[in-house]
Amino acid sequence: MTMRIANHKSLLILVFVLASWITFAIIQNSTKLRTVFKLPFSLHHWSFVMKTHPEAPLNPIVSPTETALRIKRITEKLDQLIPPRPFTKVSSTTSATHSRATLLSPRDTYCRGDQLDVLLEVRDHLGRRKEYGRDFLRARMSSPALKAGASGKVTDFNNGTYLVSFTLFWEGQVSLSVLLIHPSEGVSALWRARNQGYDRVIFTGQFNRGTSQVNTDCALVLNSSAELCEYLDTRDQEAFYCMKPPYIPCAALTHMHSKNKDISYLSKQERSLFERSNVGVEMMAKFDAITVSKCNSEKTVPVKRKCKFGMAPTIPSGHVWKDTWNPVSCSLAAIEMKECLRGKFIYLLGDSTIRQWMEYFKSHINTLKSVDLHESGKFQKQLAVDLNENINIQWQKHSYPLIGSLTYSVKEIEYIAQVIDRIGGEKNTIIVISLGQHFRPFPIDVFIRRALNIHDAVQRLLLRSPDTVVIIKAENIREMNVDMERFSDFHGYIQYLALKDIFQDLSVGIIDAWDITIAYGTNNVHPPQSVVRNQINILLNFIC
Repeated sequence: MTMRIANHKSLLILVFVLASWITFAIIQNSTKLRTVFKLPFSLHHWSFVMKTHPEAPLNPIVSPTETALRIKRITEKLDQLIPPRPFTKVSSTTSATHSRATLLSPRDTYCRGDQLDVLLEVRDHLGRRKEYGRDFLRARMSSPALKAGASGKVTDFNNGTYLVSFTLFWEGQVSLSVLLIHPSEGVSALWRARNQGYDRVIFTGQFNRGTSQVNTDCALVLNSSAELCEYLDTRDQEAFYCMKPPYIPCAALTHMHSKNKDISYLSKQERSLFERSNVGVEMMAKFDAITVSKCNSEKTVPVKRKCKFGMAPTIPSGHVWKDTWNPVSCSLAAIEMKECLRGKFIYLLGDSTIRQWMEYFKSHINTLKSVDLHESGKFQKQLAVDLNENINIQWQKHSYPLIGSLTYSVKEIEYIAQVIDRIGGEKNTIIVISLGQHFRPFPIDVFIRRALNIHDAVQRLLLRSPDTVVIIKAENIREMNVDMERFSDFHGYIQYLALKDIFQDLSVGIIDAWDITIAYGTNNVHPPQSVVRNQINILLNFIC
């Protein structure tokens, strides 16, 4: 009997030790567990959760087959987010005018810091309740006199109702807005059409041989039996093609320009959903501005930490007040730009929205001197240096697709992944990447492949130089009077979701230009200088 009790006590002790060890292991590896069991994140009103890549290997060489599988997994997940919504009559699509918005728990006065909720019930043009969601909505609150604005969070219940939540960040008269950018039927049509063809944009390549020039058609995909010039990155499997001109070698390609092709993959009825009068229609037109007061004057405002990498994203990510961006989860200091950039080598890689940064740096640091790199045109590579302060800033365009009606040189065009692979990197090397706008007219696999290849290049860089600072700048929202089949913000939003997911396992900073430009209400692919200044200030806070 005594022996059995002793054995029983020994067993209990063993179980206790084992449980303690497991608990300790869980605490020590909580980060790894969070990586394995990815929690959903909500971006405005669509959730996007997936594991697109395995844990980073020590030697991250990804085979073409593995990349194809990763693209397939992401695309399938996006397909699930955007179910087909065929319709026979426009009258059965979502109507902003007939939908109903109800202010929950209305009050005469609201307090700064409160959350204000609006229940949105969407209806079609005949006033009938919709039974499904996935409308592309944009919620925003603003006070123009205060130069203040913020996005709202939209929760989609997938049954025709939405909860729109606004955080009341400032005092004063505040206007509320929910725009129906596209009805769910339009979203479905755009997604189907986007992935049907690569030929919405025609590229024209210029080949030079001596004093003669020959122009031929070029594209990401060319369906032709004629002889083609293939410009292929064999490792990353990214290719661009041109019709080979007779008696001229493929290496003689020197310049490129593009124009939109008169082609559409939308039906006439679907195209009617994207007429300007049907895009970005206000759903809260009957709502008056609300009054927000300070209320509890003795309430202590918590001190925020300085913004840095790795902070959990919030929705919204911040607000504008007096034309200045204020993040929710951290604070931004006013940093002297030249002092911060002393000794730094900054690579700005991507499209013209990051070229705006280059132009801002040159116009606001008077000691920066531009270096003539003997290129011409709007897409020419730019380099500016301050030899005394050892500041080196350069902008370089991304590779095809690069849409532009003006002719640009492609003599030195290269993929961002190739550029990153040449960078040695160290703590004073900063890389800012921005891409998306030029990819909107093409099937989503083109963007996903490019983002994955850049991800893998950044991963290789951080293995050899972990102190290198890498920043991803998200897309800006853009105009509402553009060709929606090619350039709708819906395409940009899907890319925004995919990009954040692809890079979530790397130690990179994210500048959420999408949310910032919604807060500012710019609706301009190239926002004004005040927006660029605030985007750059986030960078300065990250690196100084």
